[in-house]
Amino acid sequence: MSFKPLKSYLPKSLYGRAALILLLPVISLQLLVSVVFIQRHFEGVTVLMTKAVERELTLILDSPPASQSALAEALEIEIRTVEDAPTVDRRGFFDFSGRAMISTLRDRLDGVLAVDLSNRREVVVWIERGPIYRLEFQRVRVSASNPHQLIVIMVVMGTVLTIVAYIFLRNQLRPIRRLANAAAEYGKGRMVTYNPGGANEVRAAGTAFIEMRSRIERLNQSRTMMLAGISHDLRTPITRLRLGLSLIDEDDASPMIEDVADMEKLVAAFLDYGRADAGEVAEPTSPLTLVTRAVEDAVRAGQNVTLTDTGNVSPSMVMPLRELALRRAVENLIGNALRYGATKAEVSMVLTERTLRITVEDNGPGIPFERREEAMRPFVRLDPARNQNKGTGVGLGLAIVADVARLHGGTLRLTDSERLGGLQADIVIAR
Repeated sequence: MSFKPLKSYLPKSLYGRAALILLLPVISLQLLVSVVFIQRHFEGVTVLMTKAVERELTLILDSPPASQSALAEALEIEIRTVEDAPTVDRRGFFDFSGRAMISTLRDRLDGVLAVDLSNRREVVVWIERGPIYRLEFQRVRVSASNPHQLIVIMVVMGTVLTIVAYIFLRNQLRPIRRLANAAAEYGKGRMVTYNPGGANEVRAAGTAFIEMRSRIERLNQSRTMMLAGISHDLRTPITRLRLGLSLIDEDDASPMIEDVADMEKLVAAFLDYGRADAGEVAEPTSPLTLVTRAVEDAVRAGQNVTLTDTGNVSPSMVMPLRELALRRAVENLIGNALRYGATKAEVSMVLTERTLRITVEDNGPGIPFERREEAMRPFVRLDPARNQNKGTGVGLGLAIVADVARLHGGTLRLTDSERLGGLQADIVIAR
């Protein structure tokens, strides 16, 4: 059996679904018990009490006329003869016990003309036995008193038990929510204090999360130490080569100097990729200031790039960001756009309720749709889509950007630029 049509109406949060699981059975049980009790118990009690009153009415009506008044007074029933009587019964719409009482009187008494229950405290019955008799007695003699007490008790006790159950349930759900928050924050590159708690299963999941996070941090630390060693061990001999070549004749050394410069660029690219998430902590940063400085630096370097639209991002708005990593990602997108076939690039920003989107568009050849996923993998160069004669690279530019976006709990999206006709790269960061 499929419940797909109901999914859109179900709560999305864990607390909401737990409340639904808690309240639905309680409310359903209360409704069921109320209906059954009212229809069976109170109607049954009313029928029994009405039968007792019916016997008293029969006794009064079957007695000699001279003794009817005295007998009725002794039984606390008012009786008198009248000229005419109503022809229809009167009762409230929700007077369920009154319906049972009228039915019982009509079944057991001959000559009943009408029953009036419009007054909730009194019952008036017109009976024709030769003359028309009007008999009046108290309603409490044929109906159970205070039928609402059961409903009140059920509602009050149901509310109390629901509150108690919610308190216990909240204590069980809180560790799950804390674990989810810790995992979500870590996915955004933020380390928060988390101590496992709750039931054994939740505690085991929390312990596994802490161990996983610790292993990842140890790997990051190892990579940071490795990068420090690579930086020293590779840059030092390259510098010595450059110094040695500077002592050789300029015409003879020119090709080798270019090779050394290319080697430096390659080493720098590898180091940038390796340290994308190493050594930097997310701190409150203004995205507008960060992007503006990246564009200004690119302009000073002679690149044709403009900041076209900042949307609703204000200079005072800050969010936790790894400033150096994100700035490097924006610079990579600008550099890639202008290095591989484009003559100009435009940068824009937009802020939504849940995300910050930084967009870089160009008027270059773009990347075919079927190869965009491949373009974001490390060490992949798309020769047909990019002109490799305009720069030396190892296919790490977009891979670095994708890693920085994932580091902030976001993603890198590649689409077609509708305005410029080239590639549009969006860094989408979770807030």
